[in-house]
Amino acid sequence: MSSIFSSNFKNRNRDHFSSIVKIALSDNIITDEERKFINRLAILLEIESCEAQEIISNPNLHQITPPSTEKKRLERLFDLSRIVVADEIADKAEIILLNKFAIALGFSIEEIDSTVKKAIKLVQSGADEDDFIAAFK
Repeated sequence: MSSIFSSNFKNRNRDHFSSIVKIALSDNIITDEERKFINRLAILLEIESCEAQEIISNPNLHQITPPSTEKKRLERLFDLSRIVVADEIADKAEIILLNKFAIALGFSIEEIDSTVKKAIKLVQSGADEDDFIAAFK
């Protein structure tokens, strides 16, 4: 692994990865599309394959660490929303879990339903990360 990143950075990446795995597993299966996304995300987050497998086997080992900026929260919400719709089915269990993660990321409890619905619609419409973030500004 690269030594240019602090251990806090690596821990945040592991926590974020674990959150995405939890959403993928909310229906007790990881589809091929979800698996592709998870594998790609592990590479982007610089999580080694053996560690990624450990997290997939037990995603509860890591907690959500709320990002300190609105942009970072929106980036995480974008990633989480993408995994919810990766299999083209945003089922009730995934939506409930996404709501919980969005609250843990620091989004307003009063507006959580509309925030999550908007996030899912944006991802389903093909919005990229920049468009997604701009839509919440």
